[in-house]
Amino acid sequence: MCYSAQIWADYRKFERLGGKLSIAEYTKLAGWTKKKGNWTKVVPKVMRRSMLEASSLSPELADEAASADAQGITLLLDEIAALEKRQAEAKEKLASPKPTKKAENDLRVSTNKIAAAKKKLEEIRSPAPSGGIDRIWPGQFAPILIRDPETGERVVIPMRYRCRLPGWDVAKETEKPGTYNARRDKLTTVWKKVFGVHHGIMVVERFYESVNLHDLQHRDLVPGEREQSVEIVFTPQTGEDLFVACLWTYTEGSGDEPGFFSFAAITDEPPPEVSDAGHDRCIVTVAEENIDAWLNPTASTPVVLNALLDAADRPYFEHELAGAMKATE
Repeated sequence: MCYSAQIWADYRKFERLGGKLSIAEYTKLAGWTKKKGNWTKVVPKVMRRSMLEASSLSPELADEAASADAQGITLLLDEIAALEKRQAEAKEKLASPKPTKKAENDLRVSTNKIAAAKKKLEEIRSPAPSGGIDRIWPGQFAPILIRDPETGERVVIPMRYRCRLPGWDVAKETEKPGTYNARRDKLTTVWKKVFGVHHGIMVVERFYESVNLHDLQHRDLVPGEREQSVEIVFTPQTGEDLFVACLWTYTEGSGDEPGFFSFAAITDEPPPEVSDAGHDRCIVTVAEENIDAWLNPTASTPVVLNALLDAADRPYFEHELAGAMKATE
């Protein structure tokens, strides 16, 4: 929790909050993900589209994004070509007098992978969702509003949604992959080096959770029944934007890996309607009038900072199956 959220991925949406885009960090993100070959995997689509269309702000950013986008398409086309060759070889072997189990498996695997790769290719080439709204998963990047430590100005930085805690390396992070969620009751223990030091805001419209079907239906499992998970989307009844309280860190570059920002969303015990839907956590928000105080944590005490988290009015969250919501959009 919150394992996935629908965010304001278009940086222009942060303008009313006074957020200034960090051109340097967005340009670095495009270049880094192009080099890693994971541009389309870790950068949500609306964010990619915004970077591609940023020529009026920064020709360098737009060019770097276009290069990363083109490379992403090329990599998928190469993958599809290799899979189609494997598929053809498997069909030829199965049509021979001595078909093999290996050829049967190769045909099944290659056919499934071709379909998945073509779906990814279609996603890249299709228009971005309207309204600057996109969905983010742990491991992907999202725009986060912070206070520039040097200038004091509000700035929007692309950060990975899974926080690498101070002193951690890749191995430690792999061992403990749940750091996209900063539990409120652990802020002064697990998160003590970040809470009160580096705070941010993620703007979301809704959030998603995976819950057990029998919990959602308020019943016990019947004998022989296996647990089945379903995806629920929670949306504020008022339709308001949610200013989610976040903690962030900066990891210095090492080897061929550049420095990068990463963050976690703070969560707490759920309100009754979220608990009733079968989930045990809920995002914590900050009132808009308290954003400045939240973004400048070193000027406050832990008591004051916790009071800021208590001050925001938590809206009533309506819920529905994510697939049902998608069908009505």
